[in-house]
Amino acid sequence: MPAKKKGKAPSRRKSLKNYSKSGGMTKKGVAAYRKANPGSKLKTAVTGKVKKGSKDAKRRKSFCARMSGVQGPMKKPNGKPTRKALALRKWKC
Repeated sequence: MPAKKKGKAPSRRKSLKNYSKSGGMTKKGVAAYRKANPGSKLKTAVTGKVKKGSKDAKRRKSFCARMSGVQGPMKKPNGKPTRKALALRKWKC
């Protein structure tokens, strides 16, 4: 059996700085992801007012339909909202 590597577990602090406390990725986080993954089409959340039938309105409708169907609680046991709840709120679902 091979020996296990010893050392610290990878820190999540570095990856969490690209996420907003109100849910979703920040512009800086999206830029970092696109730099690490050339050809990516990742975009930030649609949070503002949009015209009915526009591309952004369709993105929001699609996201809300997919994310609303995800199983899981909207609140943690301590009463704080989950990442799912934060994302749905940010996208105005």
